[in-house]
Amino acid sequence: MYTVSDFVIDRLIVWGVARIYGFPGDGIGAFDGALGRADRADKPLTYVRPTHEELCALMATAHAKFTGTVGVCVATSSPGAFHMINGLYDAKMDNQPVVAIVGQQGLAAFGTDTQQESNLERAFSDVAAFVQTILTPMQAQVVVDKAFRVALTQLQPTVIIMPHDVQAMPMEEPTQALWVSRSSVGAPSTALTPPVSEIRKIADILNAGKRVAMLVGHGANGATDEVLAVAAKTGAGIVTALRGKQVVPAEVPYHTQQLGLLGSLPSLKMMQACDTLLMLGSNYPYTQFLPATGQARGIQIDLRPSHLGIRYPMELHVWGDVKATLQALLPYLEQKDDLSWQNGIADQMQDWEKVLAAVADVAADPINPRKVFVELNKRLPATAIVTCDAGTTADWYGHHIRLRRGMLGDLSGMLATMLAAMPYAIAAKFAFPERPVVCTIGDGAFQMLGMNELITIKKYLDVWTNKQFIILVLHNNDLTQVSWEMRTEDGNPRWTGSQELQTIDYAAYAQIFGFQGIKVTDPGAIAAALDRAFAHQGVTLLDVYTDKNVPPLPAHITSEFVIHTAEALLKGDPNGVGVVVESAKALAAEGLQKVKNAFHIGQNDDKR
Repeated sequence: MYTVSDFVIDRLIVWGVARIYGFPGDGIGAFDGALGRADRADKPLTYVRPTHEELCALMATAHAKFTGTVGVCVATSSPGAFHMINGLYDAKMDNQPVVAIVGQQGLAAFGTDTQQESNLERAFSDVAAFVQTILTPMQAQVVVDKAFRVALTQLQPTVIIMPHDVQAMPMEEPTQALWVSRSSVGAPSTALTPPVSEIRKIADILNAGKRVAMLVGHGANGATDEVLAVAAKTGAGIVTALRGKQVVPAEVPYHTQQLGLLGSLPSLKMMQACDTLLMLGSNYPYTQFLPATGQARGIQIDLRPSHLGIRYPMELHVWGDVKATLQALLPYLEQKDDLSWQNGIADQMQDWEKVLAAVADVAADPINPRKVFVELNKRLPATAIVTCDAGTTADWYGHHIRLRRGMLGDLSGMLATMLAAMPYAIAAKFAFPERPVVCTIGDGAFQMLGMNELITIKKYLDVWTNKQFIILVLHNNDLTQVSWEMRTEDGNPRWTGSQELQTIDYAAYAQIFGFQGIKVTDPGAIAAALDRAFAHQGVTLLDVYTDKNVPPLPAHITSEFVIHTAEALLKGDPNGVGVVVESAKALAAEGLQKVKNAFHIGQNDDKR
């Protein structure tokens, strides 16, 4: 018998789905049975089962981010469905097309408060752009098709709910009848281009600008050549949002990396001095680092109109695909002859890299985490994929990792959920099994669900053509990002009760699975440990003991930052001495390098 579940699976394949991230349960049991029947050569659909439903949704989101195609996750009814919500919010807030399929109790149970019967449509109504229960076999076609079309065109998660009895019903072809919809597979192109009149307005503003700054987000993914061509014509400097890091190659000299708390000083100076701001595919939320109101003429191009004009008072709001819009724009741009603004930005970035190197070289107890990322960056292969977590690893990733053309990197952006680095890395490995993957994660996030995923890696390692998978755990027995936020944002001392982690031997834990586990407690051993990891065709876990007191200093330290930190120390921060010592060393190293940069000390400069 050909069931509703069989049809839905076949429809997924027609929509181009090749991989599902799922976790079983009785509420989705008939669908799982159909997946078992579909597991054969003529049904090219792979089922990947991690250790938790939240990981399924995060992997589906990461799949969408790394491939640009729809990610699909599957879970059982209420408990499994609710577990997926966090991962679906990651897709919602980072604008990713994800389709979730969840089970439900039988139709007769609706509204009866029986076991695992919940109002799933209400539960998913905020996170999903479209959520619908399949109530009859004839309805299955339109629900699946609409879920995919909405996900692809609105760049949002959608949810299909399948009651258990409906899953096993015989499929019925939709008929030509009242209330019956007959739908089709396919979504319109989202390569939207504004009218020529709008294109000319963009060009007029950019052509008039003398100090153009470009802020590039993940929404510009795939438009690298166009972004660089616009910068070359306008003489612009380029800042990337953290999720836009892979869009602009690090080797571009006037790419100043990120902006804000984990950004660079040249990025901040560019925003403070620009007269024109071109924002491309970014919903950058930290508006305090953007130009002052009225300082710059603003243009924002985004495929999601709800993002337009909400971060900076833009002169021009352009609803369009970044790549297509820039392609249309380029013929109207005039070539700037004076590139002093752009060249000055490149010079500032060279100086800033020296500052970062100096701060990373500061001794710590036992290891400066910045130094770990500097050494990692030196060794990244040309096709590497790097993930980082939503803690201090994001700070070090932003400050020190330089993604060259061809590399990929991502994280949970607007949601900034912990533990995402591991499922992201695994999804990246499934999407690109021939590429090396590096997961950077703090010990707090690793303890949440990251450790579990060594089980998943062990299970699927043989299906990856390149088995190189490196997990870099920053081991400091502390929820470090929150500890610093307690000090710098609220003026509170670090509270051991919430911040301290139980230490374990992560390297030994990895060895249980037959993986290479390397414990690093000496800064002199960092380089050799990384060399061993990149020489190993398999899984390596680097258990690196780092200093929790090394400050994630922003490019510009505000008086509020200083005052709040001082208040925290005066209130009796248990790590107060370490915080003071490490902060002083970092500031001293940064200040000394800035002086050297200013006077070109140690350089061959005829003007000395």
